[in-house]
Amino acid sequence: MTGSSRPEDAVARAHAQDGRQVRLEWGPTGGAAISADADIAVVVDVLSFTTTLTIATARGTRVHPFAWKDERAAAAYARERGAVVAVGRFEARALGGSGGALPSLSPAQLLDAVPAPRLVLPSPNGSAICAALRAARPGLTVAGASLRNRSAVARWLAPQVAAGAQVALVPAGERWPDGSLRPAVEDLWGAGAVLDALGSETPSLGTEARHARAAYRAVAGTESGTGTLEAALLDCASGRELVGVGFRADVVVAAALDADDVVPVLGADGFAPA
Repeated sequence: MTGSSRPEDAVARAHAQDGRQVRLEWGPTGGAAISADADIAVVVDVLSFTTTLTIATARGTRVHPFAWKDERAAAAYARERGAVVAVGRFEARALGGSGGALPSLSPAQLLDAVPAPRLVLPSPNGSAICAALRAARPGLTVAGASLRNRSAVARWLAPQVAAGAQVALVPAGERWPDGSLRPAVEDLWGAGAVLDALGSETPSLGTEARHARAAYRAVAGTESGTGTLEAALLDCASGRELVGVGFRADVVVAAALDADDVVPVLGADGFAPA
């Protein structure tokens, strides 16, 4: 077989959601598949990378994504950029409740911390996906979205979508202990929230993207008139995990819809406002 008649080509096109202007797929592998010919990738990691990223960028911090669990490399990376490394949730709590002067991976703690000019923000999911997408395709525009900035992201996307830009929405998901992807419903809601704010006239919306929007509308109560988003976020598996270890405030902060009017976009020198 030759050309487009090969079965593997048909499979690749299907999983790339070929022909859909706005697509959605999970995690690093799915994100790479749907962004291969995209103009923009929007990564969503509600609990908590893109929520923390949104808060940091809104407070004037330039954020550098970094892979997880390599403290020595992260420290060296930060020194090269004149940045500080965000401490973990538990470390920040041990150092003084709200984290004092140290920026933290916790969005609630970061709101109380002294803003740093530059921050290295390690994360095994959202941060790693953003860095990988940018490294694979330097010309790809990579942005971070959360519930807190979903309307700002939608306003930024709207004229680009109208001009024909191809958009890949990438809910990051979480990891099971064996390292495999755990699709996380809060990231589906976050991606759907952006699509909800983008409006119903979005052309060529893929099936996966349409279902993310429907899932957000169902949980946010936009159709029934009941506001259940915070309660749902507290009750989902990721939210219950954080509540169980004493970080309920992180979930509440993440649920603050449209609290920030900023769009973090990743460039050669980290994330900065669009």
